[in-house]
Amino acid sequence: MANPVRVLVVDDSPFMRYTIAKHLATDPNILVVGSAQDGLDALNKIPVLTPDVVTLDVEMPRMDGLTTLEHIMHDCPTPVVMLSSLTQRGANTTIQALMKGAVDFVAKPTTSTDMRLVVTELTGKIKAAAGSMCGKTKTNGHLRQSKEPGQTLIESSLPAGEPTPQKAKKPGLRPFKEGDPVVVIGASTGGPRALQRVLSALPADLSAAVAVVQHMPPGFTRSLAQRLNDMSGLTVQEASEGDRLALGMVLLAPGDFHLKFQPGKKIALDHGPRRNHVRPAVDVAMESAAELYNSAVIGVVLTGMGSDGAAGAGCIKRAGGRVIAEHKSTTVVYGMPRSVVEADLADKIVPLPDVAETIVQMVQHAS
Repeated sequence: MANPVRVLVVDDSPFMRYTIAKHLATDPNILVVGSAQDGLDALNKIPVLTPDVVTLDVEMPRMDGLTTLEHIMHDCPTPVVMLSSLTQRGANTTIQALMKGAVDFVAKPTTSTDMRLVVTELTGKIKAAAGSMCGKTKTNGHLRQSKEPGQTLIESSLPAGEPTPQKAKKPGLRPFKEGDPVVVIGASTGGPRALQRVLSALPADLSAAVAVVQHMPPGFTRSLAQRLNDMSGLTVQEASEGDRLALGMVLLAPGDFHLKFQPGKKIALDHGPRRNHVRPAVDVAMESAAELYNSAVIGVVLTGMGSDGAAGAGCIKRAGGRVIAEHKSTTVVYGMPRSVVEADLADKIVPLPDVAETIVQMVQHAS
């Protein structure tokens, strides 16, 4: 990087503030410009220190992380990486934060021996978050896209056309038959918000089975599934071993397990080796779907770091299926879609607001 990423560390624990800052300072591409002991302290310091990225603890006194995030997005939009405790409450709040504009999150260590690994992960996500804002300018309290394409804008509220969090009416599940389309959606950094946009726009009577692979550690995917279920006319749930495919059902790969398709219209969970350094991996799900359902498979690769999904998209194409890649103009990180596009594997390259409509069109064509 030409200039180091300026980081503000926000945590109510003096030990965590010191330790995180100390480890981050060892990276020459990161400059810790300050720390804050809670949300109110952070909101006072951000305009003065102008960090490129804020690391934000989820649970803090006076003003919690979620409330602080909302103020940051409204008053001084800045990329935020959340630090979450491994509790159900922490997971639920983290998913809400990702829906409200946080770029990514890191789970806090459970023991002191985990700290180095956590900070290594945090370092990578800080750099990705900083890159997600390249070429952006602030206008009237929001970030707007400049003439330089390639990354997403961050806004303080949901973009026009997205639903508010509320229970959606669901018509019920229908049997999946051989030959019915199978949609496999993969995402990583920025994925929860992108998935919200796509799944909330898909019709409840979609004539396809849907599986989703979102890079996320254990303990968080169930909260994500519940949140997406609240906003979609489809039934969204975390996948379990032996789940059967159904029309109107979206199965989300659980953290730390690959999702595979098996004969008998069933789902299997696999704790096998990581692919592309991740588990669950998009490639694993797409490859198994293509092997079993051939030309009936539709692959969708959304925002995310790395190249997971490219090999799977190749398998889908060779089996006669079709592939959609998110256009770089709406991605948070244009890594995964770019790997598909540059390999010339995408049948359609569309911005996020058009992904659901494109899926519907392909499902209708395949049915």
